[in-house]
Amino acid sequence: METHIMEIAERIKGMREILDIPAEEMAEITGITVDQYLAAESGNSDFNFTFLLKCAQRFNVDIVELLTGSNPTLSFYTVVRKGEGLPIQRRKGFDYKHLAYLLKDKLVEPFLVTVPYSREEQDKPLYFSTHAGQEFDYILKGSLKIDLDGHVEVLYPGDCVLYDSGHRHGMIATNGADCQFLAIVIPKPKAEKL
Repeated sequence: METHIMEIAERIKGMREILDIPAEEMAEITGITVDQYLAAESGNSDFNFTFLLKCAQRFNVDIVELLTGSNPTLSFYTVVRKGEGLPIQRRKGFDYKHLAYLLKDKLVEPFLVTVPYSREEQDKPLYFSTHAGQEFDYILKGSLKIDLDGHVEVLYPGDCVLYDSGHRHGMIATNGADCQFLAIVIPKPKAEKL
């Protein structure tokens, strides 16, 4: 397993132990079995973006802290130049670039996502994920087939979709070319404590 994955796995395990959260609870939150969760936490298997996002939300930390071991430090604004961003390659083939990784206390998580076209994927069932909150996707180039809990749409450059990401959603690039889109993940607000 690559070093970067091991480092992320160690941070996840460390946060869970510090917060005294049972592995069973984390498995339920991330939607996998306890054995699968422990394999991911020990670095023996890879994890996807949704897994990382759900862990960060449960630990009440920025996803960047799990990825890099550092907290975002900027409090006013951040600029990410073309072609830059914090790379996240946590779902087979999908390339995520976090576009605001240095800004702390973000209300949203913005990503530039590139989905490679795969002829083989066109006839296979989609990989579905869920995460609490909403997601806004704006297509920049290519086309994206998105299945929102059984509602299938094909989006083209300039099209966008906003959805409750707590529902199952899956996507693939279509029409013979890679797809690139801006994804804004909007976490569900935490309930105020009385």
